[in-house]
Amino acid sequence: EVQLVESGGGLVQAGGSLRLSCATSGFTFDDYAIGWFRQAPGKEREGVSCIMVSDGSTRYADSVKGRFTISSDSAKNTVSLQMNSLKPEDTAVYYCAADPVLCDYFPGELPYYTWGQGTQVTVSS
Repeated sequence: EVQLVESGGGLVQAGGSLRLSCATSGFTFDDYAIGWFRQAPGKEREGVSCIMVSDGSTRYADSVKGRFTISSDSAKNTVSLQMNSLKPEDTAVYYCAADPVLCDYFPGELPYYTWGQGTQVTVSS
């Protein structure tokens, strides 16, 4: 069973940084792609970034390119999202998901993804 636990969210001023972590279990980590998605109040969930663990290839939403960096740690089965130069519009609940073909459909998503509980990121102006 795929299990995902997000952590690292919080309140930060605009221009600040946060590092999110997604701890995973229940599947062969190196065979999967892991993605970060976010949902702001009143808006649909959107893809932020994804990484194919096996080769380290990454994809980013245009809105976060140059500011966010995704990375994976196969020893810990975790994926991190380093978020720099945060903006108020980055405020959202951030979720991670895992699937072997996740990056192929990014920034879209497939209906059967397993989601973690999410972690709140709030950026004040």
